[in-house]
Amino acid sequence: MKIATAAYPLSWLTGWNDYEKKISEWVEGAAEEGAELLVFPEYGAMELASLAGAEIAANPEHCIVAVSEFLPAADDLHARLAAEHNVHICAASAPVRRPNGRPVNRARLFGPMGLIGWQDKLIMTRFEREEWDIAPGNEAIVFDTELARIGILTCYDAEFPLNARAMIEAGAEILLVPSCTEALSGYWRVRIGAMARALESQCVVVHAPLVGKAPWAATIQAGTGAAAIYGPPDLGFPDTGVLAEGPMNAPGWVVEDIDRDAIGRVRERGRVLNMVHWREQDDRLEAVQIIAPQTEADQPARASSRG
Repeated sequence: MKIATAAYPLSWLTGWNDYEKKISEWVEGAAEEGAELLVFPEYGAMELASLAGAEIAANPEHCIVAVSEFLPAADDLHARLAAEHNVHICAASAPVRRPNGRPVNRARLFGPMGLIGWQDKLIMTRFEREEWDIAPGNEAIVFDTELARIGILTCYDAEFPLNARAMIEAGAEILLVPSCTEALSGYWRVRIGAMARALESQCVVVHAPLVGKAPWAATIQAGTGAAAIYGPPDLGFPDTGVLAEGPMNAPGWVVEDIDRDAIGRVRERGRVLNMVHWREQDDRLEAVQIIAPQTEADQPARASSRG
């Protein structure tokens, strides 16, 4: 199958037609290149706050409310485009208000038949915890689609192995990593985490970053990154582990053909078998010993050399 991953910029929208035109053109562009799975970045839906005006968009709390209110219409648009172009779309994530409690950061997956489901971000960054008060999700999901079994690790989630491993154990073959990082160091943390997940799970990982400046946005004023698709550096994959990569901070799609069978082959016959050998850690983790250097007083007494 062919995967398209977006380096996506936020836009100031003067009306709903601006948003519909933008998303339609992006989806159409990827579909024209033959892409079957399209991945948008974390918090890419924050541009919807501009539809409520500059004052709302600049307020960290009010922009959540605005985006949540526009999201049902945005989801209808994504569902329609997925059906029209016969593609699967991981829509840009958004803060979604819940009936009780704080909002979650939610990525939604659409297929030709409509909404398949969603994955709420599982581990919050310091900003999301301390300043924006976004709540974590409580469930890891694997989507069993006609393309492949897919898991979603939103940005910071990709920096931790166990949630990814749970998805892999449940059959995931492809992990999607929508991200939003302002600093270059943040981008590299997510990238290194994504490549590590591809290595240890011998799977394909798709990285879609937010890029460019949005000084009008209360919470996300800039994004740094490069869209890319990673695999394990082993049998059937590039020696670098990089299947495809776009230029830094350049908006657009990165599109690459992925051989789903290659994932099974490398897991069965790779030079190393990280996915299988992962389990060999389990018996040792509870038996870690701490050994300190001996002091002189701990040394056994030595006999005199003169006897």
